[in-house]
This record gives sequence, C-alpha cells and structure tokens, in this order.
Amino acid sequence: MEGFVEFTNRSQGRDQLFRATQYTCMLLSYLIERKADKKKLVMKLKQLESSMSSGRKMFRLGNMVHALVAARRTTQLPDAVPRLCLTASNVTRALYFVCDAVLWLNSIGLHPDINKPKWRSWATKCYYFSILMNLARDWYEVSWRLEQAVQEKKKKENFSGDRHYQELGCVRCGGTHGFLLLLFQILKRHPPLLLDLVKNLCDLSGPLDTLGIYKTNPGVIGFCGVLSSLVGILTLASPHLKLKQ
Repeated sequence: MEGFVEFTNRSQGRDQLFRATQYTCMLLSYLIERKADKKKLVMKLKQLESSMSSGRKMFRLGNMVHALVAARRTTQLPDAVPRLCLTASNVTRALYFVCDAVLWLNSIGLHPDINKPKWRSWATKCYYFSILMNLARDWYEVSWRLEQAVQEKKKKENFSGDRHYQELGCVRCGGTHGFLLLLFQILKRHPPLLLDLVKNLCDLSGPLDTLGIYKTNPGVIGFCGVLSSLVGILTLASPHLKLKQ
C-alpha cells in the first residue's frame, strides 16, 4: 500500500494511471459501441476518456522544463548516437508539451482564438518525431548488442557444447530465422531494452493514425495505449527495468 501511495504521489505516476484509464475507456467503447443496449455505457466511457485526457494535459504543464533538463543532460552522453537521438527526442518532446499547453488553454477558454487543427498537427508531429528518435536509439542498442553477441560467438566457437553458444550459433543456420532467434535471445536477456522497444512501438499507433501515415481504428490505438501505459507504470514502479541513458 505504501508503494502505491508513493507511486501515485509522483506526477509521472498519476499521468500514467490517467493514461491507462483513458486508453482503456477508448478500447472498451470501441469493443461495445455496436451493441444497441450499450449506448449509455459507451457515452459514459467516452466522457471519462475525455476527462482523463483533460486531466493529463493539466498534469503535463511542467513537463516542458523536465524535457529541457533531460535534453541538457543527454548532451553529455559519451556515445554520439544515443546523444543525438535522445537530445533530439527530448527537445521535440518539449515542443510537444508547449503545443499541448496551448491546446489545454484553449480547451478551458483562456486562449479561444488559436487555430486548433494547426496546433494539434504540430503537437502530433513533435510527438511522432520524438518517438522515432527513441526507436532509433533502441535500434542502435539492439544493433550494438547483436554485434557483441556475434563477436562473442566467434570467440567462443570452440566451446559449442555450451547451450548458450549453441543458441547463438544458430544465427549461422542462415537468414531471417537465425537473425530472429538471436534477436529474441538478446531481448530476453535485456528486459529494459525490450520494454522500451515495446512502449515506443505502441506509442507510434496514435500519431501514425492522426497524421494519416497508417490509418487504423480506436480499438488498436486503445490497446496500444493500454499496453504502453502498463509498461510505463512498470518501469516507474521498478526503476531497474527502465532503459538507462
């Protein structure tokens, strides 16, 4: 219980809980919207989804500063690729929070004259680019570990009786199967990398749909949002599962 209280006292924890609720409502309303006797429930779910979205916007008002501080910190990373990817991700995330704050001010009537479609488009593009940069960093980590695994296999190829190196050696079996098997083994041994990759891939569904790059439906977006939120909650509750910068 104390752990839950500590978690919910953190702004990121509250945001993730609101986010999980928001996308759960989206998923449930999509699944039952065609049932004639569930119209009132669908309406309530959509109202709750809207309330969660508005609440999250208010929680995120200070996140622009956090993103800029994170960008300054990532500029000090020794490795060039993570430094570039994470800094670009944090800067565009800060821009996203600026757009998000403007949209929130509009929603409560303090800034009624803005061009909402334009600001919403800017926000989505910033969010989309930030996710792409995170995925580029993830793929760099995966590629580096793949290279390390292959080098390790070559060094230990004389010990092919070892089960671990037999599995790595299957990459020699050729093509896609060997690559996928090696990739599976790497992600299995590095849960933070796996979780970060899953979260970023799930987060892509929303902006891809909004920008018209890959149209989907609220059910897919809701499911991906719930899964991404659960990963976010897990990494907040268990910091050792969060991919280190």
